[in-house]
Amino acid sequence: MKKEKKKDAHRGAKVQSAAEIVRQLKQIYGNAVANLQADLHAYLERKERPSRHLRKEGRYCYPKLTVVWKGVYDDEEEGVVLDHRHPQVNRAFARFSRPGSYSSSITRLDIFGDYIEEQLNFLIRDYGADCSVSLSNQEIPYPYVLDGAGLDLNSVSAMDLSRHFPATELALIGNEVADGMDFIDSHGHRPLALFDGLRTDFSLARLRHYTGTPADHTQGYILMTNYNRYVDVFVAYALEQLQKPDSPYTALSCCGNFVVTKDTVNPLELIVNSPWRAKHQMPAYHLMAPDGRGITLVNIGVGPSNAKNITDHLAVMRPHAWLMIGHCGGLRASQSIGDYVLAHAYLRDDHVMDDVLPIEIPIPPIAEVQQAFHQASVRITGQDGDELKKRLRTGTLVTTDDRNWELKYSLSARRFSQSRAIAIDMESATLAAQGYRFRVPYGTLLCISDKPLHGELKLPGQANHFYERAIAEHIQIGIETVSILRDFGARLHSRKLRSFDEPPFR
Repeated sequence: MKKEKKKDAHRGAKVQSAAEIVRQLKQIYGNAVANLQADLHAYLERKERPSRHLRKEGRYCYPKLTVVWKGVYDDEEEGVVLDHRHPQVNRAFARFSRPGSYSSSITRLDIFGDYIEEQLNFLIRDYGADCSVSLSNQEIPYPYVLDGAGLDLNSVSAMDLSRHFPATELALIGNEVADGMDFIDSHGHRPLALFDGLRTDFSLARLRHYTGTPADHTQGYILMTNYNRYVDVFVAYALEQLQKPDSPYTALSCCGNFVVTKDTVNPLELIVNSPWRAKHQMPAYHLMAPDGRGITLVNIGVGPSNAKNITDHLAVMRPHAWLMIGHCGGLRASQSIGDYVLAHAYLRDDHVMDDVLPIEIPIPPIAEVQQAFHQASVRITGQDGDELKKRLRTGTLVTTDDRNWELKYSLSARRFSQSRAIAIDMESATLAAQGYRFRVPYGTLLCISDKPLHGELKLPGQANHFYERAIAEHIQIGIETVSILRDFGARLHSRKLRSFDEPPFR
């Protein structure tokens, strides 16, 4: 019999199942949270300080997940690992860039357990990866375990608690992995994921603060807008969906931290009377479905700073896509109020990303998203071909950080002309750049609300008429786009968003 020349390095090794690995992670994380909450109770009730010895032994530490791929052996030269040989894996994620050990601290298994199990199943099946669980050297900051702990914090200051319990240290939190730094820990391990436990918990807390909803209600498909009326239309659609017996949606999680179901009495009144406008900067509404396959709508407000802020935190949820469906200013005489702009290129004048993602880095369109937007536009408008082209233009979109860019037109006109820009807004290029940076598929379909270069300014009366006519259709296109993207499955996660040396996890 002919000798098999190549074989996987893991052949004959006992590999733990992904489900078992996740179970172990849950146990360690649950124990650490319980320990931290118990010691907080002891300190608040009896001024009993936590044991330094037990802390050094990892009493409050996140679990650490380590995944090892030993590469491919050559039977003719035992022990030689062939770095350049990889299994045939036809997806953009759950891949190893090279043999070695990869690790990360892990948090909130109630949110990320299924995601981790999915990634591990791929790596074990296709690479025979060896997985192990241990304690990390990162302690869980105490603010992240306060919810549901029944603690009375009125008699103690945050500074006092920080002297005795782990607190959030910004020096340990960052985006170095996502930004391509060659980060290797003291054990020689490369990052397993873009975000570790500390970075993830930081963003989960911020999401709740900004959106007024639990972070774990965030769905896998995110629509972002820059105008309140889009929220009203989305909420009306969501409530209608909840009453349908065949609806895939189970509940609507609303800004203000409450949930509406099909059995809720007077849900619209409850939502309208919620005081979210005064309390939350970027209100979110989550139309929830099993396995997180629903739709989240976030009103991010106006400006690139807001756009960067919210996507910095949404990125830890590892959504399947985020899409911008707000309004914009048209730059071409041939356009009309209510026309659509499908961005296939971005001119970045937002200035909030220049230090982490230089403007010379191209932000490519994601083909699957572009196709989905176009197909959804055809289905919702009932138009196609030349008829649709009269209303939907594809081209370059300018994103500016200057709310009054019209007042410096003489400085902008040449750049607009050279870029062949067809529309301008204040958020979309930032969202696209953040999607590129954090490996989240992105796209933009905007609706023209004014044409400032051609005398059609957005005045109050005109704005009301425009929005009444256009917003409902625009929201429907966004929702239909999500429906199409769901069908793409893993193909949605384009290799365009992955570098040549990526962390294995999506």
